Amino acid sequence: RDAVADVRLFGDLTLAAFFEGAKPKERAARLAAYQEAILTRQARQRHARELAGRRHAELPFAPFHWEVEFPEVFERENPGFDAFVGNPPFGGHVTTVEGNLNHYTDWLRTQHPGSAGKCDVVAHFYRRAFDLLRADGAFGLIATNTIAQGDTRSSGLRWICEHGGHIFRATKRVKWPGEAAVVVSVVHVTKGEVVGSRMLDDTPADQITAFLFHRGGHADPVRLATNADKSYVGSSVLGMGFTFDDTDRKGVASSLADMRRLVETDPRNREAIFPYIGGEEVNTSPTHAHHRYVINFGDRTEAECRQRWPDLLKIVEQRVKPARLQSTKRSKSGHGGRAAIWWQFMHHAKDLYTAIATTDRVLGNSQVSANIQFAFLSANANRVYAHTLNVYPFQTYAAFCALQSRVHEVWARFFGSSLEERLRYTPSDCFETFPFPDGWETHPALEAAGKAYYDYRAALMVGNREGMTKTYNRLHDFYEHDARIAELRELHAAMDRAVLDAYGWTDLPTACDFLLDHAIDEETWGRKKKPYRYRWPDAVRDEVLARLLALNADRAAAEARAGTLTVVPGSRPRVSQEPDSLPTRKVAEQRSPYSAGR
Repeated sequence: RDAVADVRLFGDLTLAAFFEGAKPKERAARLAAYQEAILTRQARQRHARELAGRRHAELPFAPFHWEVEFPEVFERENPGFDAFVGNPPFGGHVTTVEGNLNHYTDWLRTQHPGSAGKCDVVAHFYRRAFDLLRADGAFGLIATNTIAQGDTRSSGLRWICEHGGHIFRATKRVKWPGEAAVVVSVVHVTKGEVVGSRMLDDTPADQITAFLFHRGGHADPVRLATNADKSYVGSSVLGMGFTFDDTDRKGVASSLADMRRLVETDPRNREAIFPYIGGEEVNTSPTHAHHRYVINFGDRTEAECRQRWPDLLKIVEQRVKPARLQSTKRSKSGHGGRAAIWWQFMHHAKDLYTAIATTDRVLGNSQVSANIQFAFLSANANRVYAHTLNVYPFQTYAAFCALQSRVHEVWARFFGSSLEERLRYTPSDCFETFPFPDGWETHPALEAAGKAYYDYRAALMVGNREGMTKTYNRLHDFYEHDARIAELRELHAAMDRAVLDAYGWTDLPTACDFLLDHAIDEETWGRKKKPYRYRWPDAVRDEVLARLLALNADRAAAEARAGTLTVVPGSRPRVSQEPDSLPTRKVAEQRSPYSAGR
């Protein structure tokens, strides 16, 4: 240790320079200062004492240099370790940030190019182990089951499999033998070609992908050109002061009584007041009815709005403008540019108005929901859809069947994100990448199964006076034995069967059971209702996902050969509208603020 003390110090100071600066220029300056300071032994000793103290701080700075500590490993021919066996720590992005020095995640991304900032720290241990292996070496490491999901998969196993690594054995779900209610994955990787057979969950497999599936590729699914311009996000109003809402508890919205008074005082005001509906109403109302209205000036100028609707503009000026002006101070939010046109929505999404202009109805689903829940909504041009709602210009029950089926649900749950315990369904990740069966929008079998399910569900919700959220909570409830819910489960299975058959996957079963998505500690859980979901067994779910991933890759390759540009849109909020019952309004009246002639 004495012989390499200076070398170890130089490595420590190199890392110290990184963590002491927030930007590359600051880090370079710190490194240059250290290089100058260590020219004398006295300076080196002083820095060594300072660094020794930092090893025992509350958030310690404790570098470890593998090449320095194991020179016999890295100086030999074919350098590196023969094997790693271990149980790395697990920790999400927030945990990793809070438990380490400032810039720790920056350092991880610097060391492991291509890694995502939101991945579990266990992915970085996989990367480090792989980097330190010699050619034909191997590692066997434990991880959470997120090792094959999302940013963690992309940062760890995907990168490894695309840079010479091969998974030769994996067990996806192993209950932790200790007291903790944890299910882990155990993954074995070789840095080179696999010798012998691969084993996935003790079953021989020709390949094991970064998803820990037996087919498909390692990379994220591609957004398919055939799915472009078929999904939209509702309007981001950026200011609930635009709304009339008797359920508002924050004192931001105006009342419905105020709205009626404004219309009675000046009938012209109804031209700029629209029914407003978001994901919550679609999920909670048995008929997907709205209870809010919103002031919508479209893209008109302030002068025009002040001349035509002075009372409405005054409301927006009092209830929206102050917050918009404050938003200019938060430039990172991207909202500052809308302060100058405070009377307009954050995003209008005119493309949605165009997409639904000739349709009678559309499909919609809440962006955030515990379950996948699609419903038909009227598509006339007088309703504003909130940014909490996704909208699709489909009118057929066949389209509903494909989207509401468990085939689509397992895809959305796997590639969508989450908010608390709920699914966040983003069209770019869940819809645009999904490889639908051929002819899915008009498929006769899907149309029949979808209509039977939809009509039964609609009648059930009205009869029970319950919206989709309560209805699906009952569907997934282990203790729910109502015959009507049992019938809904059967109709759902019939939809699933029709969709699987449309793919040609007649060999896959549709039987469901009440299963947990994650392990719980039975002792500490107490008498709380267990989070069961009525779903396919893991083996069926994983087989469907593997086939869908392979199909996505095939479709993307076909589009590339055909010269079709694969659409990769950014996240762009979008708007939609439809007529409803404002006082004295004619239902058939069309008055989109973006239509020709206005």
